[in-house]
Amino acid sequence: MRHTVLSRLAAVVALAAVTAGCAATGHGRTPPGDAAEPAGPAGPLDGLVVVIDPGHNGGNADAPDEIAEPVEVGNGEKPCDTTGTETDDGYAEHAFNFDVATRLSALLTESGATVILTREDDTGVGPCITERVAVANDAGADVSLSIHADGGPGTGSGFHIMEPVPIDGHNEDVVVPSHDLAVLLAEAMKATRMPPADYIGTDGINPRDDMGGLNLTTVPKVMVECGNMRNADDAALLKDAGFRQELAEALAEGVTRFLTS
Repeated sequence: MRHTVLSRLAAVVALAAVTAGCAATGHGRTPPGDAAEPAGPAGPLDGLVVVIDPGHNGGNADAPDEIAEPVEVGNGEKPCDTTGTETDDGYAEHAFNFDVATRLSALLTESGATVILTREDDTGVGPCITERVAVANDAGADVSLSIHADGGPGTGSGFHIMEPVPIDGHNEDVVVPSHDLAVLLAEAMKATRMPPADYIGTDGINPRDDMGGLNLTTVPKVMVECGNMRNADDAALLKDAGFRQELAEALAEGVTRFLTS
């Protein structure tokens, strides 16, 4: 199936080698939006802005009071951030999220997009979910997506894509394009080795009204739960660097199809 993703992606995305070595900022909340990649060479995404939000952060566990601060998310309050989940043998979600986001950033940049990451490393604290969504809103991004992995029941398997539902006074204008984005991403992800979730959502799509990043967005946005870290089969895939590249290629295909349709 990986060859299927590669061949489909080649029509719209020029593949790039993944870059590594982000500079650490040390302890303290990561300044949102600092990790911006300049636009790549002219390509199908030339002139477009994509914001990628790698969920959580590596320093969150050392700052429980800071990440527990309540923030307003459009229909109530939630903690500023959380530590995320991990596999049974300790592979952390925050590390997975950042790895996939970095790979995806390289692919989209090579296609001409200007890519902004909401955090520049995996050692800081936060930023809060409200700060993360503000990065995309303030940039007037053409599209935004959050990268996550779920901590669902161990018997459940698969990916699901959380999309916004209307929240009065906040996201009404982008609910429909966000759904279109979710559908295209789900189609691309079905060509990977990770199936749609069998324990939540429908055919890989999961509308939510309890996610601050979706409630407050003013640009098309979804949150991608790339698999279930508490499921042994999913965890084996999520820990595999080859699959993480496969996943990034599928996400790049879905984003590119959305932005060029």
